[in-house]
Amino acid sequence: MSQLYKRVAFIGLGLIASSMIHAIRRHGLAAEITGTARSAETRAIAVEDKLCDIVTETAAEAVAGADLVVLCVPIGAMGAVAEEIGPHLAPGATVTDVGSVKRAVIEAVTPHLPAHVHFVPGHPIAGTEHSGPRSGFAELFENRYLLLVPDAGTDRAAVARLRAFWEGMGALVEEMDADHHDLVLVVTSHAPHLIAYTMVGVADDLGRVTDSEVIKYSAAGFRDFTRIAASDPTMWRDVFLNNKEATLEILGRFTEELFALQRAIRTGDGAMLHDYFTRTRAIRRGIVEAGQDTAAPDFGRAAVKGPAE
Repeated sequence: MSQLYKRVAFIGLGLIASSMIHAIRRHGLAAEITGTARSAETRAIAVEDKLCDIVTETAAEAVAGADLVVLCVPIGAMGAVAEEIGPHLAPGATVTDVGSVKRAVIEAVTPHLPAHVHFVPGHPIAGTEHSGPRSGFAELFENRYLLLVPDAGTDRAAVARLRAFWEGMGALVEEMDADHHDLVLVVTSHAPHLIAYTMVGVADDLGRVTDSEVIKYSAAGFRDFTRIAASDPTMWRDVFLNNKEATLEILGRFTEELFALQRAIRTGDGAMLHDYFTRTRAIRRGIVEAGQDTAAPDFGRAAVKGPAE
């Protein structure tokens, strides 16, 4: 793969940024990588591990001369970062992000960007429960979807270049409207995370079940809930605070479905339960057939090593 950008700047050096950096180096997608993080400890690790060619103390320094800037900070910090870097962005540069909410990011970032740059919001549908500059790995985006959310007036050459960049890291790239993105992601990611947090919280609060029993006897379902619920709390706090309407709509529908299941269990309606579980089972088959998980025993997780566990 040929170089697509001369200098890529990362603001934030967690799982997504560090995975992107490893993938960029593997596939030769950029000549130089700069980066910064709010935490001095994270910056020190990035220097020690030679994660970036240049590690700076400020975001303004990191973006100097960059033709691609990737915002990898919590959604709640996007506006402040955009305000800091706006005056220092090179003419013709592309700015993108990796946030899992798009409308709020667009509203927070756009006012601070000069007219001479291209803003192409993005969202890689990939991740693990791990975080930090040492959690990344180059394969994270392979065969995973990357959603680009440009507005109608965005320069198409800039979008095409960013698409090729993500495809160079192995991602499957599609474009989507911001509001539709936020609704889809509530269904596929945000609400499941909230439910996982809730179920783990219920187990923690249920006095008749001890901590040792929860840990020792965790079947696959609860174990997977705890894996999801181990995700970065700052990121998920900002997701829900910045995608309220879609989240509340889907939670309302979830509550209605839950009441229907409660009623079926209470009344002994086995036919309803069997039909419901049959229909939902088909969704799982579709995910496996689409290559977004595996049908291997234990979903293949027993064989997974390192950061992807």
